[in-house]
Amino acid sequence: MKRKLEALSMAQDAYSQIRDSILRGQRPLGSPLSRRKLAAELEMSVVPVTDALQRLESEGLVESRPRVGTRVRVPTAQDIRGHYVVREALESQSARLFAQKATADERNELLRLAQHLDELYAAPSHDEADLDQLFRVHQVHFRFHMRIAECSGYSALCAAIERNQILIFNWLYDTAADRKRLPATHHTILAEELCSQNVERADAAMRTHVMYGRDEVLQTLETLYPRDRLVAGL
Repeated sequence: MKRKLEALSMAQDAYSQIRDSILRGQRPLGSPLSRRKLAAELEMSVVPVTDALQRLESEGLVESRPRVGTRVRVPTAQDIRGHYVVREALESQSARLFAQKATADERNELLRLAQHLDELYAAPSHDEADLDQLFRVHQVHFRFHMRIAECSGYSALCAAIERNQILIFNWLYDTAADRKRLPATHHTILAEELCSQNVERADAAMRTHVMYGRDEVLQTLETLYPRDRLVAGL
């Protein structure tokens, strides 16, 4: 039992480190992922690395192709559009429920989170390609959107957002497209609409927020990966 728990822990550690390196942009889309090299880099055996890569492949972040091997997955345009559609559906429902059910304390918390997030995106350090700082900003962004879902009171909704990796894919696309800045009050405006307690306004604001920059991301990634799978579906 102890060995099994240790193996699971190693696989989780490998998964977290590889996934974080992808989200940081240290392993760009299309980057090869050698099990042996990763094992040496992470100072562990090939077994937990293999388990981690299989999990990442099941989640759509990694792919294995005949005669090519394993690499960070390059999404098609249809993949990207599909992820935006799923995100819009789930997060607009989160917004509606937040407007209906959030307490005064939760509304104040969300406003504070939004203001903090906008300040982080506006920080000048982003122009210096500070990957660690940008990674922390994305973590706060992830937390902001998950908090909206949590305040709905439905754990199934939170699980659906996490299971579909919709915030992770948003993070990946922003990193791959090198999108470091957003409008000055991008999240504050959203939070204010969600805190209005008006369901329709909250829904509309979230849909606008989620779809912001989608076409820019598609165009940027098509330019960066013109000969790869991204071109499919355009």
